[in-house]
Amino acid sequence: MIDRVLAAARGRSDAADAMWQATERTAVSFEAGRLKAAGVTEEAGVNLRVVHGGRVGVAGTTRLDAPPADLVERALASATLGEALPLVFPGAAAAPAVATADERAVALPLDALVDTGRALVERLTRERCQVNVAVERAVSDAAVGSSAGARGGYRTTAVSVSADVTRIAGDDVLMVSDYYAASAPPTAAELDALVESITTRLELGLAIVAPPEGALPVIFTPPGLAAVLLPLEHALSGKTVLQGSSRLADQLGATVFDERFSLTDDPLAPGRPGSRPLDDEGVPSATLPLVERGVVRQFIYDLETAARAATRSTGHGHRGVFGKPQAGYTNLIVAGSGKRGAGSVVFGGGLLDGIRDGLLVDDLIGVGQGNVAGGAFSHPVALAYRVERGRITGRVKDAAVAGNAYDLLKRIGGFGSDGRWLGARFAPSLLLEGVSVARR
Repeated sequence: MIDRVLAAARGRSDAADAMWQATERTAVSFEAGRLKAAGVTEEAGVNLRVVHGGRVGVAGTTRLDAPPADLVERALASATLGEALPLVFPGAAAAPAVATADERAVALPLDALVDTGRALVERLTRERCQVNVAVERAVSDAAVGSSAGARGGYRTTAVSVSADVTRIAGDDVLMVSDYYAASAPPTAAELDALVESITTRLELGLAIVAPPEGALPVIFTPPGLAAVLLPLEHALSGKTVLQGSSRLADQLGATVFDERFSLTDDPLAPGRPGSRPLDDEGVPSATLPLVERGVVRQFIYDLETAARAATRSTGHGHRGVFGKPQAGYTNLIVAGSGKRGAGSVVFGGGLLDGIRDGLLVDDLIGVGQGNVAGGAFSHPVALAYRVERGRITGRVKDAAVAGNAYDLLKRIGGFGSDGRWLGARFAPSLLLEGVSVARR
C-alpha cells in the first residue's frame, strides 16, 4: 500500500512520505460487576504528506480501496495552503531490533478477556462497593516509507486491564483504581499484584483523618507523579523550545535537577506497547537520555520541529490517519540510580520511615491545569493518605498540595523501591521535601 501511494505521488510532488496502519481491537467491560459490553473492531488507514513548491500538505483516508491518486490530489491541495518548510525525509537505514509483539496476545480470544474480567470482579467485590473492570487486546500493523528510500514496518500488540472499586458511605466517596498494560497478557502474579494494589489502598482509605498543614514531606506514588512530571514533558519537547515556552530551552548541559534524578525516553524497551523500531516518519529509534543525573541532555524532535530548529529528528514523530505528524514521547523512564526493574510491592516504596508528619499522594484532581510551563502545580487530592511517625494513619479529604516541580526536583528526599510501569511511564515513588499542604 505504501509503495502504491508513493508511486502515485512521484512526479507530482517534490517529495513525499506515508504511513499505513491497521488495528484490530477486542474489548470487554464490566460495570457494577456485570458484563456491559464485548466486541471486536477493526480500523485501517493511510496518511500521506507531500512537499510541493516548498510547501507541506497532508491528507489521510480510511478508504483503502480508493485510487491512491485521490489521496495525492487532496495532499497537493493541502500544500497550496501549507507552510513553507525545508523538510527532508529520511533515506534507507537499518532499524534496531525490538520486541513489539507477543504471539500470546495475537491469539488471545474474546472468551479469555471475559474470563479475566469476571475473575477480577469476583476478587474485588466488597460490601457496599461497586466494581468496574475493562480488558482490551489490540493488534496493530504499521508500515512507513518515503520517496527518499526509507522503508520499515512492524507489528505491535497491547493488552490492558483496568479496574476501579468505588465505596459510598453517606456523603463519603472512596474510589481506588489501577491498571496493567503491556504487549503480553498479564500473568497470574501480575493480576495478583493488581488486586493487592487496589485492596491495600482501599483498606487504608477506610479510616478518615484530618490532613496536615504546612510545608511538608510528601511521597508521590507512581500514579501520583503526573503533576510533577508534566512540566518536564512540556519543557523537553522541541516544539515548546521553538515556541519559547520551555523553561529548559537554554539549559542544555546544565545541572537543573537533583544529581540522582534521570529521565529517559526509550522506544526500545522490550514488551511495551509504545516501543517501535522506527518512528512514524521512518527515522530509526534510539534510546534518548533527556535528563542524566540532573543534567539536561536533549529535547525530542520530529522531522518538522527538527527542520525549524536546524537540527536532526530524534525519532519521535507520531502520526495518525488524519493530520500531520507531531513530536511525542514513547516510553518515559524515571530513575534515581540508573537501575530499572521490579521493585518492592510495599505501598510507598519503603519511603514512609523517618516521616514524622506528612502526606502520601496517590491521585490528584485537575492535573494539566495551571502554569505547566512554569512548573507550578496546585491540585486538590483525589486519593491521599496521612503519614505519621513512619506509618499511614488514614485517608485525608478536603486537602490540596502545591509546589513547583523544578524546585522540588532539586531536593529529592528519596526514591522508592516500587518502580513500575504505568502505561508508557516507568517510575518509582518519590519523596519530595517542602511541598505545600493545605486544608480546603
